[in-house]
Amino acid sequence: MLGPNLFSNYAEAVAVILFGIGFSNLLLQRNLIKKIIGLNIMDTAIYLFLAVKGYIAGRVAPIVVDQVQEVEAYINPIPSGLVLTGIVVSVSVTAIMLSLTIRLYRRYHTLDLDEISLQLKKEGL
Repeated sequence: MLGPNLFSNYAEAVAVILFGIGFSNLLLQRNLIKKIIGLNIMDTAIYLFLAVKGYIAGRVAPIVVDQVQEVEAYINPIPSGLVLTGIVVSVSVTAIMLSLTIRLYRRYHTLDLDEISLQLKKEGL
């Protein structure tokens, strides 16, 4: 039986499920592009989790409007900053992984990680 906390914390449950999907995809797939997609799904799950944890119902973004300066009127800006920073880093890492994948494909004519490993062993590297 599902407890009442699951329904009140559905966004966290979705983030955990997404992370599990991405992690299993990262572990079980042999195709490098599919591994990159799995890593991006994991990143998205973490960003969702941080955004949900940083949100407080009834509060607004920490931008002073109408001279309201009470702390209780605004959400915590740190999770939002972490999410934005994470997105920038994630895009950069994805670009590097895709460029390395293109180079591997040009050299070995496959995206299968096992076949690339076999060809490396044959070359003696």
